[in-house]
Amino acid sequence: MGIKRNILPLTLNKKKIVALSLLGLIVIGASVAALRFMYSGTIKLHDDKNKAEILIPTGASFDDVCTLLKVVADYDKTKFSTLSALMKYNYNIHAGRYEVKNGMTIRSLIQLLRSGNQLPVNVTFNNVRTLPQLAGIASRHLEADSAELLAAMTDTALVASLGLNKETFPVIFIPNTYQFLWNTSGEQWVKRMKHEYDKFWTDERTHKADSIGLTITEVSILASIVEEETNRRDEYPIIAGLYLNRLRKGMLLQACPTLKYSLGDFTIRRILAKDKDVESPYNTYKYLGLPPGPIRMPSSTTIDAVLNATPSEYLFMCAKPDGSGGHNFARTNAEHSRNAAKYQKELNRRKIYR
Repeated sequence: MGIKRNILPLTLNKKKIVALSLLGLIVIGASVAALRFMYSGTIKLHDDKNKAEILIPTGASFDDVCTLLKVVADYDKTKFSTLSALMKYNYNIHAGRYEVKNGMTIRSLIQLLRSGNQLPVNVTFNNVRTLPQLAGIASRHLEADSAELLAAMTDTALVASLGLNKETFPVIFIPNTYQFLWNTSGEQWVKRMKHEYDKFWTDERTHKADSIGLTITEVSILASIVEEETNRRDEYPIIAGLYLNRLRKGMLLQACPTLKYSLGDFTIRRILAKDKDVESPYNTYKYLGLPPGPIRMPSSTTIDAVLNATPSEYLFMCAKPDGSGGHNFARTNAEHSRNAAKYQKELNRRKIYR
């Protein structure tokens, strides 16, 4: 009799278990199907492009990212939002420059954006004289604007922390092409350039600077003068050797480019006698030795020309009157005076008075 009483409850329990199992399988199947549906989304770039880039600014929200993405591609925003939440990206936005490829899955895109693995940008500069000019060039490639970059480059505390002062600080910017992250800040820009400057000054270059009696900062200062003196690279080591001769003899450098710097006008084509009286520590007609800082940002080529200056007995130089851009070099003042007279005569003939 007891066995018969338990038959019905056992049968019901089995049915419940089977039903619950079936329900669980249905739920799991539906979940898998939903996830497959979500993960099936792809990115289609506008105009059938193979790739495009998006620039996510510092402090951007998830909605900002969606808007930026919509500019370059068609995509399922619902899938993107849902997967971003599941993958915890919507509250973990990384600023930067990212490459979006046509046909990539939404999941792959989220993984990319979440990782912060952004594309670098190339910052190239050359023929630069001033920090504001450099800030303007760099800001064309970076998120930071020229004001932020210039503020960092003129931050006395930051400059001092690098072992420099406002006069010598520009030496760290050696013209070249450098790779940066797009969202590099002003302070990061300065510290990175100091790092590149330190890398440039290898033991070999430092030893060469020692051998000619200059610090590495003084080499850059002299190189800045040499580079302003001529546009002919073959003359760089000759002019460098000439100025080293004057320094060793305790002579005034009497470099015309330092007068132009002191006057704030590099367009001057003819130096006048009154220019030599301008009051400035950069006036090498009045003050012995090198000026307190570079008058431009010299290239690595010019720096190496100073380090490998051509030995000579030259103490004077004057532009050739033929307009070639080259110079006549002289050992004596008498020889130099003759060269200078010819050059002045040509300036008069061409009516160049300033």
